[in-house]
Amino acid sequence: MKIQRLGAMASLALVGSIALTACGSDNTGETTSSGDTTANSSAASDCFEGTLNAEGSSAQKNAFEEVASGFKAKCSGATVNYNPSGSGAGIKQFIGGQVDFAGSDSALKTVEKDGKIEAKEAETACGSPAWNIPMVTGPIAVAYNVKGVDKLTLTPAVAADIFQGKITTWNDPKIAAINSGVTLPATAIKVFFRSDESGTTENFTKYLKAAAEANWPGEPAKTWDGKGEGKAKSAGVAEGVKSTDGGITYVEWSYAKDNNLGVAAIDNGAGAVELNSESVGKAVATAEQTGTGNDLALKLDYATKEPGAYPINLVTYEIVCSKGKDADKQKNIKAFLKYFASEEAQKTIEEIGYAPLPAEVQTKVATAIDAIS
Repeated sequence: MKIQRLGAMASLALVGSIALTACGSDNTGETTSSGDTTANSSAASDCFEGTLNAEGSSAQKNAFEEVASGFKAKCSGATVNYNPSGSGAGIKQFIGGQVDFAGSDSALKTVEKDGKIEAKEAETACGSPAWNIPMVTGPIAVAYNVKGVDKLTLTPAVAADIFQGKITTWNDPKIAAINSGVTLPATAIKVFFRSDESGTTENFTKYLKAAAEANWPGEPAKTWDGKGEGKAKSAGVAEGVKSTDGGITYVEWSYAKDNNLGVAAIDNGAGAVELNSESVGKAVATAEQTGTGNDLALKLDYATKEPGAYPINLVTYEIVCSKGKDADKQKNIKAFLKYFASEEAQKTIEEIGYAPLPAEVQTKVATAIDAIS
């Protein structure tokens, strides 16, 4: 199903969140935020007394903490803890019953891998189908730190060669050819990648595979198979680039902004496109829903040549049991997610580097949250 094209950035509301509640609720989260609440009105009846624990995608860490803090301000008796351990770890904790819901930059796998099918395992843990519900679009920036270079354009093929270690200096002729008028130094290129299992890695390699298959031999996965130096989580790769002249990485836009890193424009074949909310929206508008009903898994078109569309994106899902074994816990998750999906909460997320999802998706998110039981 094609998603309707986004309108002007100002008219877009960022779409909500979701949670996966797999019976248990212990978590040794390294980051704690608070949260719970109401949909748009934040009525007291939508607040709760108690704690929710979630874990997973570090891409949504900044957004989650921002929203959880806002929820805590409205519902003082509620606390929502989040451990940004990475998408793979979050899914494992959810399936193992250690957290109430998980955040992931990729939907639960419906095909067998290593003898297991994530979606089936999650359904067993829940005692009901688990749903992938989009929370926000987290644009993936190709972030760099090269002294004297304030503007940079990359094509899929050149980006793939850089991250494969085939292009090793910033003044390489292939980079120079697509950056006319830019003075490029002979500085060595230093690639940083996520050392932990990461949905960001999976989505970035999906992009490279789809848009530059001849240059990227590996298959998309949460584990990196290119070149470079590994750093833990989004914060780790961002800090690596920030402290290294010549550094480059793939990281969520919010982390690139927080660390004042350069962000490359991407030319997928229809001209260089800078990363901003409008260009991300144009790309997400080409997505298709691959889940059924309230399972809102989406397929992004990484090879899109839509003019003005920024192609390297990920959608962060909250993974939630459609019907949980603990009715009170499900009610609390539902309350928090309603707030997360609210216009008020989504505006705060957009301000810190997350992009809006189409209005049609936002409507479906609200419907899915209402159906959690």
